[in-house]
Amino acid sequence: MSYEAKGKLTVIYDTQQVTEKFRKREFVVELPNGAYSEFIKFQLTQDKCSLLDGMSVGDEVKVSFTLRGRPYTKDGNTTYFTNLEAWRVESAAPAATGGRDVPPPEEDFGGFQLVSGGDDDLPF
Repeated sequence: MSYEAKGKLTVIYDTQQVTEKFRKREFVVELPNGAYSEFIKFQLTQDKCSLLDGMSVGDEVKVSFTLRGRPYTKDGNTTYFTNLEAWRVESAAPAATGGRDVPPPEEDFGGFQLVSGGDDDLPF
């Protein structure tokens, strides 16, 4: 299942080489939420790390991402990690739409928009 979020790019971290074969790059997007903003950290991995090249803090962006979660057990204690794995980052500036009006999303989830991924087996 994929999601989208639109907001202002507020932090861009350097790419980290975690292991010899794994690298990641994190960034933060500010999402308006009433009187207060939400600051959401996303993660890019491997060849996707370059998606932020050419972007700057303050740019309006649209992030397409998936939710990832994994358990980690050490000494009998299990901790769960959740990542917002970005797979596309693009400009959300009005010029990027070619001057066309973009219809609002059908449903709004506090700055997140559910993107249909096709058929699923959910009962609702």
